[in-house]
Amino acid sequence: MSESESRLFPARPFVGASIAVIRGDRVLLAARANAPMRGVWTLPGGLVEAGETLAEAALRELREEVGLEARVVGVLSPTEIIDRDAEGRARHHYVVHPHAALWQGGEPVAGPEALGVRWARLDEVAELATTPGLVGTLTEAFARVSALEPVL
Repeated sequence: MSESESRLFPARPFVGASIAVIRGDRVLLAARANAPMRGVWTLPGGLVEAGETLAEAALRELREEVGLEARVVGVLSPTEIIDRDAEGRARHHYVVHPHAALWQGGEPVAGPEALGVRWARLDEVAELATTPGLVGTLTEAFARVSALEPVL
Protein backbone atom coordinates (compact mmCIF):
# COMPACT_ATOMS: atom_id res chain seq x y z
CA MET A 1 0.00 0.00 0.00
CA SER A 2 1.42 3.43 -0.94
CA GLU A 3 1.82 6.18 1.64
CA SER A 4 -0.97 8.29 0.12
CA GLU A 5 -3.34 5.28 0.09
CA SER A 6 -2.62 4.59 3.77
CA ARG A 7 -3.89 8.13 4.48
CA LEU A 8 -7.31 7.35 3.00
CA PHE A 9 -10.19 7.06 5.48
CA PRO A 10 -7.98 7.56 8.54
CA ALA A 11 -8.99 6.52 12.05
CA ARG A 12 -7.74 9.90 13.31
CA PRO A 13 -6.48 13.15 11.80
CA PHE A 14 -2.91 13.51 10.58
CA VAL A 15 -0.86 16.36 12.08
CA GLY A 16 0.98 18.57 9.64
CA ALA A 17 3.12 21.68 9.75
CA SER A 18 3.55 24.32 7.07
CA ILE A 19 5.55 27.51 6.70
CA ALA A 20 4.73 30.95 5.28
CA VAL A 21 8.13 32.31 4.27
CA ILE A 22 7.87 36.05 3.79
CA ARG A 23 10.31 38.06 1.69
CA GLY A 24 9.37 41.74 1.60
CA ASP A 25 5.78 41.93 0.31
CA ARG A 26 5.75 38.36 -1.03
CA VAL A 27 5.24 34.87 0.34
CA LEU A 28 6.61 31.60 -1.00
CA LEU A 29 4.00 29.23 -2.45
CA ALA A 30 4.39 25.71 -3.78
CA ALA A 31 2.06 23.84 -6.14
CA ARG A 32 1.25 20.43 -4.66
CA ALA A 33 2.61 17.46 -6.58
CA ASN A 34 0.65 14.85 -4.61
CA ALA A 35 -3.02 14.08 -3.95
CA PRO A 36 -5.15 15.33 -2.40
CA MET A 37 -5.34 18.69 -4.18
CA ARG A 38 -2.59 18.03 -6.72
CA GLY A 39 -1.67 21.23 -8.56
CA VAL A 40 -3.15 23.72 -6.12
CA TRP A 41 -0.98 26.39 -4.51
CA THR A 42 -0.20 26.16 -0.83
CA LEU A 43 2.58 26.61 1.70
CA PRO A 44 5.49 24.19 1.85
CA GLY A 45 4.74 21.64 4.55
CA GLY A 46 3.96 18.08 5.40
CA LEU A 47 3.39 15.60 8.19
CA VAL A 48 5.10 15.95 11.55
CA GLU A 49 7.40 13.03 12.36
CA ALA A 50 7.51 11.42 15.81
CA GLY A 51 9.84 13.32 18.13
CA GLU A 52 9.81 16.44 15.96
CA THR A 53 8.38 19.80 17.07
CA LEU A 54 5.93 21.59 14.80
CA ALA A 55 8.53 24.26 13.93
CA GLU A 56 11.20 21.63 13.23
CA ALA A 57 8.78 19.83 10.90
CA ALA A 58 7.94 23.07 9.06
CA LEU A 59 11.61 23.93 8.53
CA ARG A 60 12.47 20.36 7.46
CA GLU A 61 9.65 20.35 4.92
CA LEU A 62 10.81 23.74 3.61
CA ARG A 63 14.31 22.35 3.04
CA GLU A 64 13.00 19.13 1.46
CA GLU A 65 10.39 20.73 -0.80
CA VAL A 66 12.13 23.87 -2.01
CA GLY A 67 15.67 23.92 -0.61
CA LEU A 68 15.36 27.13 1.41
CA GLU A 69 16.24 28.13 4.94
CA ALA A 70 14.12 30.52 6.97
CA ARG A 71 13.71 31.80 10.51
CA VAL A 72 10.41 30.97 12.24
CA VAL A 73 8.92 34.03 13.95
CA GLY A 74 5.57 32.66 15.12
CA VAL A 75 2.93 29.97 15.07
CA LEU A 76 -0.32 30.76 13.24
CA SER A 77 -3.88 29.49 13.66
CA PRO A 78 -4.28 25.84 12.65
CA THR A 79 -6.25 24.79 9.59
CA GLU A 80 -8.34 21.63 9.34
CA ILE A 81 -8.68 20.01 5.94
CA ILE A 82 -11.41 17.38 5.78
CA ASP A 83 -12.31 15.77 2.46
CA ARG A 84 -15.45 13.64 2.62
CA ASP A 85 -16.71 10.97 0.23
CA ALA A 86 -20.30 10.78 -1.09
CA GLU A 87 -21.43 8.97 2.10
CA GLY A 88 -19.92 11.66 4.33
CA ARG A 89 -16.97 9.59 5.55
CA ALA A 90 -13.67 11.45 6.05
CA ARG A 91 -11.54 10.40 3.06
CA HIS A 92 -8.70 12.68 4.25
CA HIS A 93 -8.35 14.61 7.50
CA TYR A 94 -5.36 16.83 8.25
CA VAL A 95 -4.79 19.37 11.01
CA VAL A 96 -2.08 21.71 9.72
CA HIS A 97 -0.14 24.05 12.00
CA PRO A 98 1.28 26.90 9.90
CA HIS A 99 4.23 29.06 10.92
CA ALA A 100 5.25 32.57 9.92
CA ALA A 101 8.90 32.83 8.90
CA LEU A 102 11.37 35.27 7.40
CA TRP A 103 13.34 34.40 4.27
CA GLN A 104 17.06 33.99 5.00
CA GLY A 105 18.45 33.91 1.44
CA GLY A 106 18.65 31.73 -1.64
CA GLU A 107 16.11 30.97 -4.31
CA PRO A 108 13.54 28.16 -4.08
CA VAL A 109 13.68 25.15 -6.38
CA ALA A 110 10.74 22.76 -6.68
CA GLY A 111 11.59 19.37 -5.20
CA PRO A 112 9.72 16.09 -5.77
CA GLU A 113 6.73 17.19 -3.65
CA ALA A 114 6.18 20.46 -5.55
CA LEU A 115 5.14 20.94 -9.17
CA GLY A 116 6.37 24.53 -9.02
CA VAL A 117 7.23 27.38 -6.67
CA ARG A 118 6.62 31.12 -6.79
CA TRP A 119 6.81 34.26 -4.72
CA ALA A 120 3.38 35.94 -4.60
CA ARG A 121 1.86 39.09 -3.13
CA LEU A 122 -1.18 38.57 -0.93
CA ASP A 123 -3.47 40.19 -3.53
CA GLU A 124 -2.23 37.72 -6.18
CA VAL A 125 -3.09 34.68 -4.03
CA ALA A 126 -6.84 35.35 -4.33
CA GLU A 127 -6.51 34.71 -8.11
CA LEU A 128 -4.96 31.24 -7.61
CA ALA A 129 -6.42 27.82 -6.88
CA THR A 130 -5.28 27.29 -3.28
CA THR A 131 -5.77 24.97 -0.34
CA PRO A 132 -8.67 25.86 1.99
CA GLY A 133 -8.01 28.76 4.36
CA LEU A 134 -4.75 29.84 2.72
CA VAL A 135 -5.64 33.53 2.33
CA GLY A 136 -6.56 33.79 6.02
CA THR A 137 -3.34 32.05 7.04
CA LEU A 138 -1.28 34.38 4.86
CA THR A 139 -3.06 37.47 6.18
CA GLU A 140 -2.16 36.33 9.69
CA ALA A 141 1.45 35.59 8.66
CA PHE A 142 1.96 39.03 7.10
CA ALA A 143 0.48 40.66 10.22
CA ARG A 144 2.84 38.66 12.44
CA VAL A 145 5.88 39.65 10.40
CA SER A 146 4.88 43.33 10.14
CA ALA A 147 4.53 43.44 13.94
CA LEU A 148 8.24 42.54 14.15
CA GLU A 149 9.46 45.30 11.85
CA PRO A 150 10.10 48.73 13.41
CA VAL A 151 8.14 51.63 11.93
CA LEU A 152 10.48 54.40 10.72
